[in-house]
Amino acid sequence: MATAAPAKQLPSNAYTPLEPGEAYQPPVAAAERLPELTPRSIGWGVFLCVVFTVASAYSGLKVGQVMEAAIPISILAIGLARVYRRRSTVLENVIITGIGGVAGSVVAGAVFTLPALYILNLAPHPVQTICICIAGGCLGVLFLIPLRRYFVRDMHGMFPYPEATAITEVLVTGEKGGSQAKLLLVATAISGVYDFLVTTFQVWKEYLDFQFVPAVRMLSERAKVAVGFDAIGFILGLGYVMGLRSSMILCAGGVLSNLVLVPLVWMIGREHTTAVYPASIPISQMTATQIFRGYVRFVGVGAIATAGIFGIVKSIRIVAGSFGVAARTFRAGETASGERTDRDLPVMTVLVGVIVSAVAVGALLGTLSSAPAVILIGVVLAVVFSFFFTSVAANAIATTARNPVSGMTMLTIIISSIVLLRFGLSGTTGMFFVMALAGMVCTALSVSGQAITDFKVGYWLGSTPAAQEKVKFLGVLAASVAVGLTIVMLARAFQFGEAVPGDPRVVLPSPQASIMKALVEGFMSRQPVAYLLFGAGAAIAVSMEMLGVPALIFALGMYLPLELNTPALVGGFLAHLVSKRDATARERGVVIASGLMAGGALGGVFGAACRLIPGYTEAWIHTPFYGNELVSQSLSGLMFLGLCAYLWFSAIHRQKENAV
Repeated sequence: MATAAPAKQLPSNAYTPLEPGEAYQPPVAAAERLPELTPRSIGWGVFLCVVFTVASAYSGLKVGQVMEAAIPISILAIGLARVYRRRSTVLENVIITGIGGVAGSVVAGAVFTLPALYILNLAPHPVQTICICIAGGCLGVLFLIPLRRYFVRDMHGMFPYPEATAITEVLVTGEKGGSQAKLLLVATAISGVYDFLVTTFQVWKEYLDFQFVPAVRMLSERAKVAVGFDAIGFILGLGYVMGLRSSMILCAGGVLSNLVLVPLVWMIGREHTTAVYPASIPISQMTATQIFRGYVRFVGVGAIATAGIFGIVKSIRIVAGSFGVAARTFRAGETASGERTDRDLPVMTVLVGVIVSAVAVGALLGTLSSAPAVILIGVVLAVVFSFFFTSVAANAIATTARNPVSGMTMLTIIISSIVLLRFGLSGTTGMFFVMALAGMVCTALSVSGQAITDFKVGYWLGSTPAAQEKVKFLGVLAASVAVGLTIVMLARAFQFGEAVPGDPRVVLPSPQASIMKALVEGFMSRQPVAYLLFGAGAAIAVSMEMLGVPALIFALGMYLPLELNTPALVGGFLAHLVSKRDATARERGVVIASGLMAGGALGGVFGAACRLIPGYTEAWIHTPFYGNELVSQSLSGLMFLGLCAYLWFSAIHRQKENAV
């Protein structure tokens, strides 16, 4: 009977750049052959993928947020490992996490776009829904494989990979046990309970806007200078793993958007009594949040897209090298070589997969239009956008664990609409065509972001990349079928978007899909394009590159609400202080921060499960002071400071013990 490998510690250079000539050696060496692709790992991975897909679909349609699947599944994998006589190996746990984690990414691609078709009364056939998800998911995986070495191996220590760090620490620490495992479990429990209570019930305020301070309220009302702070453990842990520099750059982007551009738009447009495109209401009637969403966020989208181009240019050498290997393999019949821990699927397999996927996309689009030129343009748009956004997603996830899915999907809808209108495609047919393209690209973007996390976890632990890549397609297939059928069933029981007079069904708000619906409807009605806003974002991204600042991190900060960036900065500052102590304190800090992220993700899962209960209301747990902004926000700030103190003192505790 096979035996599980003994638990091992991550090398000291796991999270730091390598010195010249230095190599990274994972805990499971390339020469070792541990069980990896087994019926156990594949079976549990597919099962958990389906379960989380169904739950995430409802959550995404109801509140616009998709459950984070990979981190909770990594915790479940540790528990499942102890059920069997032969404990599962860490490589099997990586496979379970990799397959199951696809759930959230495919769901995001589906529920952010496809419900728009139901809102437009263009209900797609279930087969169309499933095929859109499968095509997009496969393209996302296929285009990421040639980039894996660049993002995972060549840039070792250059990206923080917050989510991958959390998953890796969970798998390693959970398998190893001992004091480190206890440290992780305590942090997970604290953050899980904390985030669950704050985000699910009316205990104290999750968001701090400081409007109870007269000076802050006056600034917000008169100048639209508004600040915010999301006081939860997940983002604190995220910022800690990101580090001080990345979190500062992320927050700087948010400062530019919210404290410079929003007040600037207000000052210039507050005298207008009519709406200025692309917003639908006059600027004089808009809040700071509405100005951000109606104008400034488009600047952020332009910055992200331009930063993505820079990312592609920087990684083009790796991509060209991969295809050069494919050409040599095709000519000389070379076989796969290299160490087990650095062996991808053959590039020829990737090329064939892209061709087959493109043909499938063409066949799907052929059911929507009979014009060969339109079908060809649609295939080109789907393939080009999927390839382009794969690099964007990988870079974004590797630095901030935030994937700009909605922004890039909006950009896809805008450009696709402009192009297809020139070929005479408009009306309901054009809307269906564009939303199908958006669904594929959105799914590709989401899946590639999740996959780069999985590949980095595998690199740190010593998995076989080819094995991880194979099961990704299985996860895409399982999640696509599950989400396709779930959306069809929900569409029969609920209304998506807004209530239709005379329809008694309960409404699922579908906030992301409603935005996409409004966007495609506007463009197919030939409304103008906010080129100036996109161009301003592009200029900002170019400026960041000229200054030597990572443009994508800054652009993501511009695009994300400020309240998500500020707590990450606190986490980054704590990481800086802890890392100045010694290596032991830094390692303990990473374990605790990973626990905070894991607990926050679990709290989100439990919160989403509560929302599935009929009659659920946040007032199930309601404190008497919840409605008092001064008391509730002050308590929230104090509790967040308590989390910071816990992270700090727990991280340096071992150092004090050693000093005695």
